[in-house]
Amino acid sequence: MNHSKHTELVNHAWSVADLLRGDFKQSDYGKVILPFTVLRRLETVLEPTRSDVQETVKRFEGKDMDTDRFLRRASGQSFYNTTGYTLAKIANDPEHAATNLAKYIAGFSPNAREVLEKYEFAQQIKRLDGANLLYKVVGRFADLDVRPEVVSNHAMGYFFEDLIRRFSELSNETAGEHFTPREVIKLMVNLLVAPDADALSVPTVVRKVLDPACGTGGMLSTMHEYITSLNPDAVVEVYGQELNPESWAICRSDLMIKGQEPDNIAFGNSFSDDGHRTTKFEYLLANPPFGVEWKKVKEEVEHEYETLGESGRFGAGLPRINDGSFLFLQHMISKMKPREAGGSRIAIVFNGSPLFTGAAESGESRIRQWIIENDWLEAIVALPDQLFYNTGISTYFWIVTNRKHPDHEGKVVLLDARDYWQKMRKSLGDKRKEIGDGLEGRPDHIAEITQLYSEALEVAADPEHPLHGKVKVFRNQDFGYRRITVERPLKLRFELTDETLAALEASKQVQKLGYAEALINAIRPLLGTTWPTKPEMLNALMGAVVDAGLQWPPGAPFAKAVRDAIGVRDPEGEIQYVRKGVIEPDTDLRDYENVPLDEDVEEYLKREVLPHVPDAWIDHTKTKIGYEIPFTRHFYVYKPPRPLAEIDAELKALEAEIQTLLSEVTE
Repeated sequence: MNHSKHTELVNHAWSVADLLRGDFKQSDYGKVILPFTVLRRLETVLEPTRSDVQETVKRFEGKDMDTDRFLRRASGQSFYNTTGYTLAKIANDPEHAATNLAKYIAGFSPNAREVLEKYEFAQQIKRLDGANLLYKVVGRFADLDVRPEVVSNHAMGYFFEDLIRRFSELSNETAGEHFTPREVIKLMVNLLVAPDADALSVPTVVRKVLDPACGTGGMLSTMHEYITSLNPDAVVEVYGQELNPESWAICRSDLMIKGQEPDNIAFGNSFSDDGHRTTKFEYLLANPPFGVEWKKVKEEVEHEYETLGESGRFGAGLPRINDGSFLFLQHMISKMKPREAGGSRIAIVFNGSPLFTGAAESGESRIRQWIIENDWLEAIVALPDQLFYNTGISTYFWIVTNRKHPDHEGKVVLLDARDYWQKMRKSLGDKRKEIGDGLEGRPDHIAEITQLYSEALEVAADPEHPLHGKVKVFRNQDFGYRRITVERPLKLRFELTDETLAALEASKQVQKLGYAEALINAIRPLLGTTWPTKPEMLNALMGAVVDAGLQWPPGAPFAKAVRDAIGVRDPEGEIQYVRKGVIEPDTDLRDYENVPLDEDVEEYLKREVLPHVPDAWIDHTKTKIGYEIPFTRHFYVYKPPRPLAEIDAELKALEAEIQTLLSEVTE
């Protein structure tokens, strides 16, 4: 389908918005236009076999039997409609439009009817009828030419995507709730499947594909097309799950139209209601929403984590509540086939957060550690920003697999594809850039990135290669570190001032005494006195209290309270001890260092810390293991500032230009 036909279809469907304006909010336009678009597409697909279905209905009329399979066979599709209605007939009878449309919908097979029900279509029909708009909208869609011979399934996907993008912009959805551009999906599928080209060429090869956040099904469609382009005889079974009713309905109707199994698209939340609990897949891909919290399913996810542990999906750890990205990846990893059964490959789109968010031994760090130590992370590919319709943020592909090529075992590839883009002639929402696909005169960035990915190890090993700077290869352990706690001794001098005396008086150990005020008054004459050591200070204070006829409170807690109140930090002061031989650390001087996993922490301390603070030591009881992937740091290229003389010359030139312009104005 050419661009003009696409624009004609979108504008035709979108023109219904003019009818709805005033009676519907802009954010509700999609609730009308999308289901009517689906309904019209189903109608055109069923049109050639309408009479066959009618004859089948008559043949079984009055018989007590399930006719579903006979009606499907008559329609030639996985769905059917048993009525004689069409949108055109309904539009021609405005007075009975609502009644006839309800009968028309009721005549669809259960699987098609369920799709329309997810749009809350009956409610929209009622609203349209109440506003006296129903027959007008029906008539407008009856004229929409989306017959399969005019609009292919692929083109229909683009049509849906364009409509959905417009509605998502009107709804002001969050940055993560976007729809994946086709060229991004193509690149993702290429990187996921390209290494398997030889295996996929085997006749009648069968592959199962899952997208657990499938949206309108764009990724599943592209995956199906790519594999069948490599091998027309391949059997590709696509599965998905979607939480949004409208998106689920579109994806499911797309499969119905293509003659695939619509029941493979489950409705609901993948975390709390896994629609493919026992199925394993060869390929899994997803573009889950970025930075969206998982508070709604917190109870179910935490229950699985606590009760099933590593035998469940989330045993590695739970990310922070405001970003469920890693939950999707863990869910997908649980669906991988065992390596001995052929294994699986996963591609998922993330923003930058999963690369580094979370300190050592946090949920995110534990998940990264689990993936990397199991040698599942094959590569991370950085994409250009401004690729998506509703967000301009930077994004990354994570390629995960349990069947790495032997050359990749124990290694992770980082590939910088941020410069592979061209500016769009016309922006679409926040999408201002596109990755060229080699069509219609565009550069073939997809082929270039795919080739670079396949040659990553060779390119990284060759400093003379022109793309050497775009690829880096690391060992798995290079992303791990020990988070060490560097302590320094607490050093105090002791002085009695108004401030330290007030601190002592306010302490709990003094406040609970029955003679607190008398004790403070007994000590007060020592104001201005300084002691170099704790024993000297305690002896002086104890003497003053006893001389006043009071008892010096016994016990270590009171002595510590006095020390904490009277002690003042001093680099030249007395070193304090927790107990004999155990130095007390100064929490104010405590520091943390991240030491690479394969480096001895004591050697690191000698080299990096002790030359500056010779009295430091490591508290090994506080050491934690962490994993992070500092992608941008590895590809950072220092650009020196321009010489001052050059900047000064530019400023003088601008001043001269301004003076010239001002003189022209005043003349």
